[in-house]
Amino acid sequence: MTTLLRIDASAQQQDRSLTRMLTALFTNELLHANPDAKVITRDIGKDPVPAIDHRFVHAAFTPPEAREDWMAGRLALSDALIDEVTAADIIVMGAPMYNYGMPAALKGWIDHIARIGRTFSFDLARGDFPIEPILKDKQLVVLSSRGEFGFEPGGPRAHLNALDPAIAACAHYFGVSTANIHTVAIEYQEFKDERHERSVIAAKDATRALARRFAQVSETNDACVPAG
Repeated sequence: MTTLLRIDASAQQQDRSLTRMLTALFTNELLHANPDAKVITRDIGKDPVPAIDHRFVHAAFTPPEAREDWMAGRLALSDALIDEVTAADIIVMGAPMYNYGMPAALKGWIDHIARIGRTFSFDLARGDFPIEPILKDKQLVVLSSRGEFGFEPGGPRAHLNALDPAIAACAHYFGVSTANIHTVAIEYQEFKDERHERSVIAAKDATRALARRFAQVSETNDACVPAG
């Protein structure tokens, strides 16, 4: 059975948020095509996770067998968030561009997901590349909105795009390879003209198409699982 993890990071409420509109569209379209799919929702825009601090870092880098009782409590939310990522086959992420980068809520979530021994291992025997992801084979759909336009590679504002590279840099913590990141973006939001209207329509079409594609792949994979 396919499991979808829906992450909403927008600070806007449902009726004003374009990324929430897209994540809802993706989720509904996937469920329509694959009613057996399981959906986990985590609204970090509405309910942000707390920033990590020195106590979190101390607990996270203490071996599990040596942790004090307070450390388990400090890591409890992080463990729950990682369990959600681990369970997911597909992660759909509503990630608006704020000041050319990611929302603080999304960065906070990532900081809780990036955990030694849970989502990555660290071994200096690997030389200059000691980090190795633990999770793998997941798909990431990034549904974004941008006030301006031209943030794609080669675009006039590509040099200002700190959102997409940051997500791609951290995707291995989610078990996602670069090839399995699929980004749909609404642009021209601040211009509120016909270009924005066309961008919304195109993003909706692309979101529906991705959801149907993943639903079909999921059904095919389920059909290939031997009974018994």
